[in-house]
Amino acid sequence: MRKRLLAAAAVVLLAVATGVLGQSFRPFVVKDIRVEGLQRTEAGTVFSYLPVKVGETMTEEKAQQALRALFATGFFRDVRLEVENDVLLIVVEERPSIAQIDLLGIKEFETDVVKRILRDAGLSEGRSFDRAVLDRAEQELKRQYLSRGRYAAEVQSTVTPLERNRVGISISVTEGDVAKIRSINIVGAQVFSEQTLLEQFALRTPGWLTWYTKADQYSRPKLAADLETLKSYYQDRGYIDFAVESTQVSITPDKRDIYITINIVEGEKYSVSDVQLGGEMLLPREELQKLVRIKAGDVFSRARLTETTKAITDRLGNDGYAFANASAVPQLDKDKRTVALSILIDPGRRVYVRRINVGGNTRTRDEVVRREMRQLEGAYYDASKIELSKRRLDRTQYFKDVSVETVPVAGSPDQIDVNFTIEEKPTGAIQLGAGVSSTDGAVLSGSVSQANIFGSGKFVSATVSTSKVNRTYALSYLNPYFTVDGISQGFDVYSRRIDATSLSVGKYKTDTLGGGLKFGYPLNETDSISYGVILEDVKLDLYQDSPIRFLEFEQQFGNRYKYGAFNMGWLRDRRDSALLPTKGTLTRAGGEVSAGDLEYYRLNLFHQWLHPLTRTTTLSLRGDIGYVDGYQNKPVPFFKNLYAGGPDSVRGFEAFSLGPQDQDGNVLGGTRKITGSAEILFPVPGAQNEKSLRLMGFVDTGQVWGAGETLALGGLRYSAGVGLAWNSPFGPLRLSFAEPLNEKKGFDKVQRLQFTFGSSF
Repeated sequence: MRKRLLAAAAVVLLAVATGVLGQSFRPFVVKDIRVEGLQRTEAGTVFSYLPVKVGETMTEEKAQQALRALFATGFFRDVRLEVENDVLLIVVEERPSIAQIDLLGIKEFETDVVKRILRDAGLSEGRSFDRAVLDRAEQELKRQYLSRGRYAAEVQSTVTPLERNRVGISISVTEGDVAKIRSINIVGAQVFSEQTLLEQFALRTPGWLTWYTKADQYSRPKLAADLETLKSYYQDRGYIDFAVESTQVSITPDKRDIYITINIVEGEKYSVSDVQLGGEMLLPREELQKLVRIKAGDVFSRARLTETTKAITDRLGNDGYAFANASAVPQLDKDKRTVALSILIDPGRRVYVRRINVGGNTRTRDEVVRREMRQLEGAYYDASKIELSKRRLDRTQYFKDVSVETVPVAGSPDQIDVNFTIEEKPTGAIQLGAGVSSTDGAVLSGSVSQANIFGSGKFVSATVSTSKVNRTYALSYLNPYFTVDGISQGFDVYSRRIDATSLSVGKYKTDTLGGGLKFGYPLNETDSISYGVILEDVKLDLYQDSPIRFLEFEQQFGNRYKYGAFNMGWLRDRRDSALLPTKGTLTRAGGEVSAGDLEYYRLNLFHQWLHPLTRTTTLSLRGDIGYVDGYQNKPVPFFKNLYAGGPDSVRGFEAFSLGPQDQDGNVLGGTRKITGSAEILFPVPGAQNEKSLRLMGFVDTGQVWGAGETLALGGLRYSAGVGLAWNSPFGPLRLSFAEPLNEKKGFDKVQRLQFTFGSSF
């Protein structure tokens, strides 16, 4: 029996190169094909990769194709082609399969995360084992540790042969300590202090909050971003020629400490000598000139120049020119240290929106997202309407992030697609409130709500409060799109007990069973009105030591009241964000009138104004005034009086403690209320980029006046303090410490420390 060896992979290539194979190999007609050496792989899999079948002619070229295809599968360690009496014999040696992968010493990452990293590198249980793939997986795992600042991490693998041509892989990791940035030095800074420049950086040396922000862990992308921020800082102040000459990053031998040195050249300070507009100006020059944020005589600022070009492109974008471009060409006069700016305008082609695509909404229904769109498909592209759509999606508070991308349509230069990508956030919440008082102790309350139930955009809330002051059971529902025009509809059903015996107010207790129906109607993009009706059944309980005014009210009107009330309100929201606003205004005005056993009316006005002082600092001013009175010769029910003081009113004073008191020191509430606050909001030192964490300094004021009292602003109480607001992973946290500035000794009730806390799920 004569066998003729066609080739192994290396032999084939060598033979082809030398011409030997061509001399010893002759084509033949394949009578049969047999495969030897298979253990796990099906013979059909091998046949599917062969370029020849029984009855066809086997050639040198087809032999090479077969070898390359079989080796490329990764299933085999070795492949040979042999011929025996015109029968093609394929002899394979399979790679061992991976029976199991054991992970040892890994604490930095979850096990599922590590397995995903290994799987993406080609290493997972059930696959064929390849040492090169294992080496690649080790490097990828180590790279992940480097991204976490663990430069001393070591990854070692052990491969153990098992029966039936299998192997077990054990990956052991010595994680080591996280390397910290011990020093950042800026060499060459003369105009600005090194400390001022380092405050612009996201990277920093270890501080009291860096355990949370991870800002003391080195990252090449973060350093590159910081260098760009440094360049912008100088160029925004006139230093056009600023440059970073070099950057050195060194790590200590124990790989625990990192030192960064940045060498800079500041250059000279330039002012603007002239600003000219050129190119194709589709709009009147006078209108475009109003968009120019930088003028002749100003110190050069890259930020204001960027604002100018963006304002021009945005304005053109409102007319359908989605790809408009405004580029600035500077002409430097180094002797005079001036720069002349030429802004060239290229509007491009006017385009239509073919399709609006929405992605990322795994829970929220598509219609809930699309009903907030103000840009229409088939209409001209309008940048202002797309931005408004993005802002409306943000105001729903269903999403953590909303991004927009415009994509040209292939083959249609006058059409684009607009892609909205959203990142959903938990919209259910368990809210907890807490306060500390020397007289009341701890006060706790809670509620469970879902603002986007089943992804429908509808709000449902169940509230349970069992503090010693309030015991509330409430169910609320709101459909923000009861009609396609945006009319909202909702209802509230509640049972509420108020036990004021432990508060500073006069002793009383009420048990209320009620419900209400409410509607909302949008007037425009920022204004809306609301209206509704409530029905309540109130039972009043008083005590022998209750204020005389309360006892007189009970004697005159009894202790059981059934009544209805109609309310109406107006809202104007022009803030840039509902969650973390930095600019804009919020105005609310409302009124309520009742009929039945209780007859009163109430008016309220609230206004907030926000203004960014710097890139990271915001000024917030807000005021709140209220008025309540009776009619039909009936007084205001004392339990409908207005109160002030507490964490949401005048901080530093106990909740509901400001205003008229009787001779026993019981707070009675009043019919007129004024409160106000001025706050400076700024980032926590060491966490400038953590927008959800902000410090504040504030001054609060407020007072309540009773019926018949003169509304004298000299009676306002004032307090000042500091606070912390943190939208933490566990929920919103608000903490304040305030000191009353004009406390009336023996009269006012002080509570310096106040806080609230909530948790999301």
